[in-house]
Amino acid sequence: MTVLDANATQPIEGGPSFSLANRLQRAAWGVTWALFAAWTPPPFHAWRGFVLRLFGARVAGTARVYGSARIWFPPNLTIEEHACLGPRVSCYNQAMVVIGARATVSQGAYLCAGSHDISDPNFQLVVKPIQIGSFAWVAADAFVGPGVTMGEGAVLGARAVAFRDLDPWTVYVGNPACEIKKRIMR
Repeated sequence: MTVLDANATQPIEGGPSFSLANRLQRAAWGVTWALFAAWTPPPFHAWRGFVLRLFGARVAGTARVYGSARIWFPPNLTIEEHACLGPRVSCYNQAMVVIGARATVSQGAYLCAGSHDISDPNFQLVVKPIQIGSFAWVAADAFVGPGVTMGEGAVLGARAVAFRDLDPWTVYVGNPACEIKKRIMR
């Protein structure tokens, strides 16, 4: 668990959780994505990967990122070979988010690497990395919370909510996500 700028900021009073340099970099990123990537046709994955790499993301050449996906901070993103960040995905990557090879994050899913310390009177931001294993699937409109590791081949069903690690090759559904069966590949 990482608390950001605990001595310098008071978010409860409107203070920033991130440095001015970080905020300026994110502003430049937002403008660049809007002008050069968000509107591009779906097949332009290589171009969008290039734009992400310009801002510090580690995106494999075969990865697919859709223009309607929203990435908060590219340097905190790794997308491996043949992985997919689908349409309208929100990647709120205040901490590292790693998407393994051949993993899919489907439309409307939300990857959230940050929360707040509700015991702190200043309501400090707390960030934890998210790891999505190879061959895993985050289905439509699912939510993956801070610090979650989805094991290789794990499935988080549509609209499910994961706040705990998901075992490899296991299918989870519901809120909170509960195991329903093992995933067997043919």
